[in-house]
Amino acid sequence: MMAKIRSLLPRSREEQVVSLAGECHEVLGAFVRGQLLVMLALGVIYAAGLMLVGLELGLLIGLIAGLAAIVPYMGFVIGIGAALIAGLFQFGGDLYPMIGIVAVFMVGQALEGMVLTPLLVGDRIGLHPVAVIFAILAGGELFGFTGVLLALPVAAVIMVLVRHVHDLYKDSDLYSGAEDPEL
Repeated sequence: MMAKIRSLLPRSREEQVVSLAGECHEVLGAFVRGQLLVMLALGVIYAAGLMLVGLELGLLIGLIAGLAAIVPYMGFVIGIGAALIAGLFQFGGDLYPMIGIVAVFMVGQALEGMVLTPLLVGDRIGLHPVAVIFAILAGGELFGFTGVLLALPVAAVIMVLVRHVHDLYKDSDLYSGAEDPEL
């Protein structure tokens, strides 16, 4: 399939397009690896926090919540729901452990949004942490839940394209002033 697509490219631009596609492939791979690290970190945070609260199923629920974090907010929803149900059975009417469970997930969610994703994903795909937060917010505002899911990969590919266009401009006669157009 790749050979077929490559055969359709103009020969004068084939090298540029192949290079650009390779760079996009690298950036998207880095996004996936960064997202896996976020999932792992969230699983550890949730599991450790729930075990500190004293929840017997804390390790299992924390790891499941971390795995479900591949979809934004899904790990939070599944994890807090399962932990609260398990907490009701284990702790009965005791309010303090239930508050602890909620606190674990609130802290985990805050860390994911403000620290883990900007640093572990944004750094790997070449986006500044503020740009990561902005991309997620803009994606969510413009396209809802789908926008949140696709914001970072799309932003990463856009950055690759912008860098490529910038490099083309810097190498152009327009930038260097090699040819003055006649008016």
